[in-house]
Amino acid sequence: MRGSDPSPPDGGTRLPGLLDWCLLPLALVLLNLSVTFRNVWPTPAIRLTADLSAELAFATLAVVALQRWWGRVPAAALRAGAVGWVLLVAGRYVDVTTRSLYGRDVNLYWDFRHVPSVGAMFATVADPWQVAGAAAVALAVPVALYAGARWALGCIARPAASPLGRRLLGGAAAVVVALFAAVELGWRPIDRLRFADPVAVAYAREAGELVYEASGAGLAALGPAPALASDLAHVAGADVFVIFLESYGAVAWESDALSAPLAGSRAQLRTDIRDTGRTVVSALVESTTFGGESWLAHISLLSGTEVRDDRTNVRLMAQDRDTLVKLFGRNGYRTVAIVPGLLIDWPEGAFYGYDEIYDHQRLGYRGPPFGWWSINDQYALARVDALEVDPRDRPPLFVFFSTISTHAPFTPAPPYQPDWARVVSEHPYDREELDRAWSDQPDWTNLAPSYVEALRYAYATVGGYLRLRADRDLVMVLVGDHQPPALVSGEGASWNVPVHVIASRAELLDRLRARRFHDGLAPRSGAVARMDELLPVLLGAFGDG
Repeated sequence: MRGSDPSPPDGGTRLPGLLDWCLLPLALVLLNLSVTFRNVWPTPAIRLTADLSAELAFATLAVVALQRWWGRVPAAALRAGAVGWVLLVAGRYVDVTTRSLYGRDVNLYWDFRHVPSVGAMFATVADPWQVAGAAAVALAVPVALYAGARWALGCIARPAASPLGRRLLGGAAAVVVALFAAVELGWRPIDRLRFADPVAVAYAREAGELVYEASGAGLAALGPAPALASDLAHVAGADVFVIFLESYGAVAWESDALSAPLAGSRAQLRTDIRDTGRTVVSALVESTTFGGESWLAHISLLSGTEVRDDRTNVRLMAQDRDTLVKLFGRNGYRTVAIVPGLLIDWPEGAFYGYDEIYDHQRLGYRGPPFGWWSINDQYALARVDALEVDPRDRPPLFVFFSTISTHAPFTPAPPYQPDWARVVSEHPYDREELDRAWSDQPDWTNLAPSYVEALRYAYATVGGYLRLRADRDLVMVLVGDHQPPALVSGEGASWNVPVHVIASRAELLDRLRARRFHDGLAPRSGAVARMDELLPVLLGAFGDG
């Protein structure tokens, strides 16, 4: 058997041996499988398929062309091809996993900047051995993929050194390319033939996104801002809270496995609402995001503009547009944002027009840590209540609150503290409560129990605050930002989220009933609006245009 290097030192090319022909099918199969796998829902695992890869056909044609024109395939070309193949495999994995777990397509240009934050979050909440194992895998997998791709491409290059090999490989690859083109044009000559979505096309699309954004065309495509007008007559004098409950999706009501264990917490919240002289009406709305990127739902509601991706979000925040926050400010309200998950400076927050932004640092939390952000929702609400709500000699408040304690992986869920004064003290919980909360580790294959515990805490916090401020005229809008990830919400779940409006103002609630809101906490099936369309619904209830 002769040497295996397809490019000998003298620049010639040896003819393939028997072993080279035997290894060729194995190399082609391995390369094809590496870019045609699918996701095993609802996990990060993958499963192999019988789909074909058009990219493998093009790569084979490239190898044949190099052998035909240059008489050999340079080692540098094989190394570059292996690097490119690793990028294809990585792109394929990110694409199928994101679509499965988060219910949306990945956008590498906008999503990649969030990878360090997400990695830091999971490094904080996961077991140290899990973190170490994940880090080792993250280092080893690309190296192994490169080595495998380099070997497989070499196995293709060696048979292509002979005229027969070039004819066979070139002809087969050309047939695959022709079949792929036929399928793309809507004609399927072989019914059972399936092609995987080309990863290279996705990369090309992302490159186009970069050019599109850099040219300013994206900003111009937003169109005019919706007109926001209301005299807020039906909430005049009341403190208005818009609270986005993180990961609070319709599945929490529609899944028996989740709804049944939450029944007790919901019954208590109903009692809290009734005992404080308030009424609740509810509905479902369609969020503009799924499983993550809460800020897309926030900006959609507050601006009245449909925002489904980060590129639109960035374009929108680059403009001077009206928002619900600015509208309340013009009507004499002091506007406050509670964003405990905000760890860095947020100059973009000026877009909304808040008078005060209580971020992680501004809230000054010094209590026991819970999850990545350490802080918990009850403390954030109690802290701002003491600073902003409790004083009587002040203008009415508009408070936007983006909660974090129900963020995936939903554990450890903080204990609810009935004594709200103690929440802001140095020792907000008894040791037994802390030990019980901290001992709850996430089960990454079944996050539903942790999700239930997190929602119980959220319901208790809302109900407790309604009792704390039973003496105040308060209008509270509770809305989910998005469904929980598909690990909890299930395959093919809708993008619907609940919205509850709690108030003691009959005319306000009647206006919402006229817009398909129903009495009680349980929202009826079918979304009454999209998230951005909820804004005019609320404005119509808050007052007259």
